[in-house]
Amino acid sequence: MPAPASAVSAAYARLSEVHPGLTATEVGPEDAIPCGNDWVTAAALVEGGAALDGFLGWDEAQVLRDYGQRARPDVLASFGLHRYAWPACLLITVPWFLHRRVPRLPVTNVSYDRTAGRMAARPVSFACLPGDPAAALPGAVVVPDEEALRAEVRAAVAEHLEPVLAGFGPRMRRRGRALWGMATDELVEGLWYVARLLGGTEERRAVRELELLLPGATSPYVGSAAFREPAGPDGGAECTRDRVSCCMFYTLRPQDICASCPRTGTADRVAKSTTRTAA
Repeated sequence: MPAPASAVSAAYARLSEVHPGLTATEVGPEDAIPCGNDWVTAAALVEGGAALDGFLGWDEAQVLRDYGQRARPDVLASFGLHRYAWPACLLITVPWFLHRRVPRLPVTNVSYDRTAGRMAARPVSFACLPGDPAAALPGAVVVPDEEALRAEVRAAVAEHLEPVLAGFGPRMRRRGRALWGMATDELVEGLWYVARLLGGTEERRAVRELELLLPGATSPYVGSAAFREPAGPDGGAECTRDRVSCCMFYTLRPQDICASCPRTGTADRVAKSTTRTAA
């Protein structure tokens, strides 16, 4: 097979196709990372100054508009981190899931336009398996097997998120394990969601892949993928998971706690998941 023109562009196109709310594009080696006119670079968010103030201002306005109340500053920062980290993880996990290619994306090479749901990324390199036609592309790093590739996924996500967590952390009033618990949830739940959109057996495959990716004791991540299939009210099994962290939405709507929140009991999780599936 001939080498593809890019290691990630096909995966980003597929992501944008099944999830129209997020358009992911690859920036060419000669092009600048978008900045300004609603675009903010990940590097600017990491600095924690005016760019982060403006980014979190979007969350503040949205909460006030949708819920008629103001959220605490640490809650706003938690919302903002989620709304950046969830799509940012997909820039790495979707190429891995679809094509077994893992891009390296330092914060200097990613930009986000949250108003339009657009992300732009320029990989500095990517890992792939032996026999992949993309191994002929510049920047390819061939690893021996699937476990080595999973290690590349964990390393690539950590490389990107570590400075992001450091930038958001002080405003969230969280450190260390709590921040990496959130990162673990974003990594797992983003790909899990997209796999459902892909249809067929892709959700079940994603669950298996994520369990292998995060079996536990994979520092700096906290815990495992933590999927479970408790029996539903009709006797069938409904896939759910135990989140490591709380997104803090309960501070706005205590009655609307997420199905996988650690504050939610198993019976409530099944009921919420069943309602979601029916909807």
